[in-house]
Amino acid sequence: MKELKIDFVDFWPTYIKTDNYFYNLLKHHYTLVIDKNPDILFYSSFGNDHLNYNCTRIFYTGENRRPDFLACDFAFTFDYNTHKKHFRLPLYSLFIDYYDMLPHLTRLKTKKEAKEIWKQKTKFCCMVVSNPKNQKRIDFYKKLSQIKLVDSGGKVLNNVGGPVPNKANFIKDYKFVISFENSSQDGYTTEKILEPLFQDCIPVYWGDKLVDRDFNSKRFVNYHQFETEDEVIKKILEIDQNDELAIEMLMQPTFNKNKITHDEEHDQVLKILCEIIEENRKPMAQTWLRYIYQLKLHLIRLRKKLLKLKLL
Repeated sequence: MKELKIDFVDFWPTYIKTDNYFYNLLKHHYTLVIDKNPDILFYSSFGNDHLNYNCTRIFYTGENRRPDFLACDFAFTFDYNTHKKHFRLPLYSLFIDYYDMLPHLTRLKTKKEAKEIWKQKTKFCCMVVSNPKNQKRIDFYKKLSQIKLVDSGGKVLNNVGGPVPNKANFIKDYKFVISFENSSQDGYTTEKILEPLFQDCIPVYWGDKLVDRDFNSKRFVNYHQFETEDEVIKKILEIDQNDELAIEMLMQPTFNKNKITHDEEHDQVLKILCEIIEENRKPMAQTWLRYIYQLKLHLIRLRKKLLKLKLL
């Protein structure tokens, strides 16, 4: 196989360069070498080290951030963006691969299986949150807690004796999991809905208003389908008290039937990557447009400093 030098920068601290979505896709078609002078650089939104590279740069983020096409040659994000250099690849897709979730998520449960699963759900509802910035999530938790005990296993509003060491093990005994994103944006769907689905819980989801394009809304409580928050809570309590309704939900397919399959998504991403690699076009980092990008970054940093000094 053809040798391909790649590298990864500006990703989250636990990102493994030789065991990730992109590496695992490409390794079957190229002999991959992690090199500080790569042919292809994959970078994310947790730093600016990518500025030190003038090769072809591919941007990926699972955060609620937009790509800057002055900086990258292609971008994979959560966004419904029709730009020719963009492909929608939400964070949950990476989780499916990394934790080998697909067989369980795509297997339909029989009524007998669903009934047994629901019987084992001995606790009502929980959430595991470490980011305190989404006030809507906190307010919803407090409101539901006034009606029935909701356990909080994260750093925020913890009431179980401290942050839990393993989210998956913690949530598996609960009927419902509060699955609110950190912010709301069309297409921005992370692992927050996926984890409870994988543990056969019922997610109470808020965030991506278009989430039902990806996931079957009959399989979870979709906050965005209700007129008021009181109606959301009323629905949760109805399911809690109606075993047949809950069992029917657990029997539903995980994904929207019109969504492309995970394998099809793999094929499309791989096709894009191979085209980028084989076309051998002049990288954006070697064009005059890089100076505009660098100027933009400088102005952003300057504005932050001025705001900090309260001069703006």
